[in-house]
Amino acid sequence: MDASSSPARFDRILLIYNPVSSRNPAQLAERLRGQVTRRVPDVPVRLQPSELPGHARELARAAAAVGRPLIVSVSGDGGYNEVVNGVMDVEQTEAVSAVLASGNANDHHRSAPRPPLIEAIVRGEVRRIDLLRLTQGEGGAAWTHYAHSYIGLGLTPAMAMGIEEGNKGALKELVSVTRTLRRLQPFEIIRDDGARAVFDSLILANVPAIAKYGRISETGDPDDGLFEVIMSPRASKWRMALMTLRAVTVGLGIQLRVSRYSFRTLESVPLQMDGEVMTLKARTPVVVVSAHRALATLGRRTEPEGSPTRRENV
Repeated sequence: MDASSSPARFDRILLIYNPVSSRNPAQLAERLRGQVTRRVPDVPVRLQPSELPGHARELARAAAAVGRPLIVSVSGDGGYNEVVNGVMDVEQTEAVSAVLASGNANDHHRSAPRPPLIEAIVRGEVRRIDLLRLTQGEGGAAWTHYAHSYIGLGLTPAMAMGIEEGNKGALKELVSVTRTLRRLQPFEIIRDDGARAVFDSLILANVPAIAKYGRISETGDPDDGLFEVIMSPRASKWRMALMTLRAVTVGLGIQLRVSRYSFRTLESVPLQMDGEVMTLKARTPVVVVSAHRALATLGRRTEPEGSPTRRENV
């Protein structure tokens, strides 16, 4: 059967992009719209530029509330994080999300091999993947956010800021990361049992590789209800440099896998979530859980077509 005559799963496709990005996502979005128009002419496609930080989340939330849209983030990990959180803002939705890589690291794209995006759209196959759900605070003051790939404290936000401050390109970025190790500050957490631990780095990951070059785990199935915990206790700078070198060469090997991780930080600390850096408040409880198969995305179908996405109660 000709692909263009196949029944369409999506009633429309929305391509969300940041028009001021240096990587020209508008051109990529326009190219994808042309491909979809030729291959699946019965499905309307709309380009939607975002206007300011957080706007992509609002656009995705509005789209996910109506019908059966495919919402494509033409972006890197940070832009896709906004779209994912916009979809998850809707309690029950038939929306499907995807990313057309247009960022610097593109960790989610690199860790989820699939056919070219246009082919995945034509096939219309959908799978569900886990998300990391971070909740900071308690009761009415609690703040919740989802990550599609990883949450990192210590080394990862330092690396992100180092790459942002430096020049792009593999060698130059690695040099920038090396320089950030000199400024790396250890942080202390208190676990639920009252024990304290001091880390240079703590990563909770739903993917096996982050920061473009670092392979942090040999496992990392994105739909098994578990995530990897990569802990690096406080050490000398040269030990951290060796760990970073190992991550970008042979990888860090098999890691602890859990469905829940909770702690408190003693001081405010930077946190990186899917490429975006934010701050965790001091002495506030933090709980990260695996929201099992919470997000519908393009890929091999794993459950009957038409099943709505539901937010998991973990």
